[in-house]
Amino acid sequence: MKKKFKLNEIDCANCALKLEESIKEISGVKDAKVNYMMQKLTVEADEADMDGVVEKVLAACRRLEPDMEVTAI
Repeated sequence: MKKKFKLNEIDCANCALKLEESIKEISGVKDAKVNYMMQKLTVEADEADMDGVVEKVLAACRRLEPDMEVTAI
């Protein structure tokens, strides 16, 4: 299952790369892609694990980019 998020005000491409790498390390995440130009995040995980994974992903986003707003799309 995939979930997509809008990343409002992500600072730079390097920040996007750090965010993507950090999210890929989260337990339950099969894959993660951050598109800096489109300001979008796509996370793939098993459907049964998705709610827990989303919480961890949002926590990672807040920790790495506290000024960035993340919205599900």
